[in-house]
Amino acid sequence: MNIVKDALNKEIERRRTFAIISHPDAGKTTLTEKLLLYGGAIHMAGSVKARKAAHHAVSDWMEIEKQRGISVTSSVMQFNYNNYCINILDTPGHQDFSEDTYRTLVAADSAVMLIDGAKGVEAQTIKLFQVCKMRGIPIFTFINKMDRASKDPFALMQELEDVLDIRSYPMNWPIGTDGDFKGVYNRMLRQIVLFTSGKSHGQAIISSTKGSVDDPIFKDLLGEPYFSKLVEDIELLDIAGDSFDLRKILKGELTPIFFGSAMTNFGVELFLEEFLNLSPHPGEQLFGDKIVDPLNDDFTGFIFKIQANMNPNHRDRLAFMRVCSGVFERGMHVIHSKTGKPIRLAQPQQFMAQEREIVDVAYPGDIVGLFDPGIFSIGDTLSKNGDLNFGGIPSFPAEHFARVTAKDTMKRKQFLKGITQLAEEGAIQVYKQPDIGIEEFIIGAVGVLQFEVLEYRLKNEYGVDLKLTHLNHRHARWITDINGSPEDLNLTSTTMIVKDNRDNFVLLFENEWSVQWALDRNKGLSLRNIL
Repeated sequence: MNIVKDALNKEIERRRTFAIISHPDAGKTTLTEKLLLYGGAIHMAGSVKARKAAHHAVSDWMEIEKQRGISVTSSVMQFNYNNYCINILDTPGHQDFSEDTYRTLVAADSAVMLIDGAKGVEAQTIKLFQVCKMRGIPIFTFINKMDRASKDPFALMQELEDVLDIRSYPMNWPIGTDGDFKGVYNRMLRQIVLFTSGKSHGQAIISSTKGSVDDPIFKDLLGEPYFSKLVEDIELLDIAGDSFDLRKILKGELTPIFFGSAMTNFGVELFLEEFLNLSPHPGEQLFGDKIVDPLNDDFTGFIFKIQANMNPNHRDRLAFMRVCSGVFERGMHVIHSKTGKPIRLAQPQQFMAQEREIVDVAYPGDIVGLFDPGIFSIGDTLSKNGDLNFGGIPSFPAEHFARVTAKDTMKRKQFLKGITQLAEEGAIQVYKQPDIGIEEFIIGAVGVLQFEVLEYRLKNEYGVDLKLTHLNHRHARWITDINGSPEDLNLTSTTMIVKDNRDNFVLLFENEWSVQWALDRNKGLSLRNIL
């Protein structure tokens, strides 16, 4: 291996690019804050649902996120810790914004699955887990909120197997699960770690007491009941539990489990250090039928997210690119797959949520923000030779629809710009009824809360107040084959014929019965879900 390739390999091996997935309110943004805290990226963690005088969570940068205490868009944070370069992809937990999460997972090499210890595996966790499993990426589980009363740890392990069909290996084991959390037992080091509660309410790093499980002092510190229960649990795990198998972990067949409390910082540092040690560095990526090795000399990257107005003062628009191979250099010329034209990648940026800085060099696994004058789309490939196309960005059908117009017809230009940009971000799906003016759109969304964000962002970023009328339609189907024209179809009176932003005909149905009606009464009609 030559000196240049050896240097590239070292940069790749020290990188970890991962997403955090969870059901809403499991504590995902809080865990992200604490990883940044222990990684030295911030000095005081912010409260997600902060009081006016308190700090807001670093990863929630939109004003609406700070007001509502939820994450509605993915954010990217890069920092260095113990010679590792860490890229965290913090994703929305709320199911109404799951489409943004699905896309972001494509850019991750592994995932941290956060589970509320009291609630166990929840609906949104199941959906996101399935996306990770389809991609075959390793999944690391953090059982959160152990400072509160939680389910029995053995029951949680069984739930992972029954609901998610994945075996687990606890890397540590909680001491006290009834709201009396004392600390954890590190199975690999045979070490007890007792935590001391601090007065910073989880905003600063806390101290802990560590020592061997054989040290008699811990029997005194814990008390006989806690110590005896721990010894029994350890014996049961060693006899009946799965063995540690890194090969299975990296194939996504076995998930390491860590117990802790992100809010109080219990177990966060232990998790971070073990995760960095076990999780994979950036690996091969599939571009169509071609496999791209990160050590390939030729630069390759793909766009997985577009975000407008991250800086309201500049009304800018950024395309988030995952570097897949070679070395990215500021000002380099690449071929844009969609147009086949060369473009210069000037003013590239890297992130700490909304904080950004110009980056000169980036390596496989890194996320780079590119200034976008309106030329990029989600899934676009950027490469040296222009002979690759990335086809792995999933898109999910809208389940809610609304008719949208601007209240003030004089704001038509701003209205069109806002709708167009938010559609290109993937925040909404846009349809048009044939023969209806461009002042009116049918908007599709995966969740109803997306409409609230649409109204908020159009008002605050584009100065447009919306008139929004919710529709009863719940199913969208592309027309892939038809005898005659769509206008001649025999459809129910409520079925709507629209065109998507690529001029493809789409049918919007109120229910599955209407879908079947169309298929039964129109010979040669072929439909498929919007993918």
